[in-house]
Amino acid sequence: MRGYRVREFADLAGVTVRALHHYDRLAVLRPKRTDSGYRLYSGRDLERLEQIVALKFLGLPLKEIKTLLDREARRLPEVLRSQRMALEEKRRGLEQAIHAIQEAEEAIASGQPADTQVLARIIEVIEMQENSEFLDRYYSPEAQTKLADKRKQWTPELQAEATRAWTELFRDIEASLDEDPRSAKAQALLSRWRKLLEGFTGGDPDLARGVGKAWADRANWPAAMKEQSAPFVNPKVWEFIRQASAS
Repeated sequence: MRGYRVREFADLAGVTVRALHHYDRLAVLRPKRTDSGYRLYSGRDLERLEQIVALKFLGLPLKEIKTLLDREARRLPEVLRSQRMALEEKRRGLEQAIHAIQEAEEAIASGQPADTQVLARIIEVIEMQENSEFLDRYYSPEAQTKLADKRKQWTPELQAEATRAWTELFRDIEASLDEDPRSAKAQALLSRWRKLLEGFTGGDPDLARGVGKAWADRANWPAAMKEQSAPFVNPKVWEFIRQASAS
């Protein structure tokens, strides 16, 4: 397999020598060294660099990229498919945001005031996209591919319906905290909980693990996401569900 010195490899890949040195220092992309100590890159290094650049574009920090690539040794066709689906999902989010802004522009151009509902819709679409991109870090590459498939049909309207259903469930559980977790009422609430969760995961263990990781790391969520999730973090509710599940 042919080897490339750092300048030649940088020209081939369309990146800077400085970037390659940076990746080497962080052990994200470590080429072989010649007996004289010069970096020597291979075709496999080019494949890894492609993954690094794509994952950076999707918003992952280099530390997470290193961990992911070191853990997941996948064939290039599979990697490219996952990247394509992630980028298509990002494009769909951008298209939704562009459409919402265009609607606001058209309303204003026709002489209408900037209706609060129109502006709220823009905010909702953009925040939904940002939240999705942030939460992806909790899912394996395989789970992200499955998630991208599900999000093709996931709209702000469906999100609103899911939020309503979870809000009602939390309200009903909070009103039933004195119930015996083994009672028929408690088990019915547990059944509703599982049904809503399965509505998102489809019973897929990869997606379920991602959900669990995300909620376990809620302390590190962005402030806006913490605020949005605040109605769903009552520890008494979670303990009630835990006890009902164990019954």
